[in-house]
Amino acid sequence: MTVVPARRVTLLDGFSLQLGDPEPSRPVEGLPHGIQRLVAQLCLAGRPARAAVAGRLWPDVPEDRAHGSLRSALWRLQKLAPGLVEVTGDALALADGVRVDVHELRAWARRVQDPRSELADVEVPECGIRGELLPGWFDDWVLLERERLRHLRMHALELAAVRLSRAGRNGDALQAAYAAVHAEPLRESAHRTVVRVHLAEGNTAEALRAYERFRAVLADELGVRPSEQMTRLLCAIGPSRPGVLAGGQTRLSACPDDQGVRTVRV
Repeated sequence: MTVVPARRVTLLDGFSLQLGDPEPSRPVEGLPHGIQRLVAQLCLAGRPARAAVAGRLWPDVPEDRAHGSLRSALWRLQKLAPGLVEVTGDALALADGVRVDVHELRAWARRVQDPRSELADVEVPECGIRGELLPGWFDDWVLLERERLRHLRMHALELAAVRLSRAGRNGDALQAAYAAVHAEPLRESAHRTVVRVHLAEGNTAEALRAYERFRAVLADELGVRPSEQMTRLLCAIGPSRPGVLAGGQTRLSACPDDQGVRTVRV
C-alpha cells in the first residue's frame, strides 16, 4: 500500500509549506517569494485558469511574459515540491489531499453557521485563533481575501461563543469570545459577547468589569462611548439587584452612566 505524504500549506500568520516524508512534516526552507505567491494564489482561488493566475501574479508585464513567468514558477515548484500542483487542461489546482489552514477556517465557519451541526463541530480549532492572512503581503488579491477572512473569522468566533454558552459550556464560550476581543480590541460585538457569557454564568461583576474595560479602551482610542445596545445588556440586570461586591459597603450598578459603571451606597 502506497502511503501518500502529508502536505500542508499555512497562510495564517505567514506562509509555510510542509511536506511529509511520510515522517512528521518538514517545512520547505528558502522557498522564493514568487513561488510562495503562486502557491498562495492556488490556495485562495480554487481551480483558476492559467491566464487568470498569470494576470494576478504578474499584472504589470505583457501577457506573454506573464505566461512565461508562470511556466517558470510551475517548473521550479515541481522541483521543490513534486506533485503539489495539478494541471488539468487550462486550469491549475492544488493536488488532492493538500491541507490548507484557510480551507479549514472556512469549513469551521460553515459548521458554526449551520444550526444542524454538532457541538463538537463548533469548538474553536487552531485556525480559528490564529492571526491575519499573509501579513506583510500587499497584493490586491491578498488584501481583499484578508479582509473577507477577518470578517468570517470574527463572526464565527462570536457565534461559536453564543452556541457554546447556550449548551452550558461557558468556559469554552469565553475562550472563543476573548479570542475575538484579542483579534479586534475595538470590536463592540465581540465585547458584547463576552458580557453575555458572563451574564449567562451569573457573574454579574465580571460582566460589569468587562463592560468597564471596553468603555475605557473605547474612550482612550476613539473618544466615543459604547452603544446603547451594549449598555442595555447591563441595564437589563436591574438596579434593584443585590450588591455584587461581597463583603463591601458598595455595589456596582447594573446600568452604566456616562462616566462608566456607577458605584452606589447600599
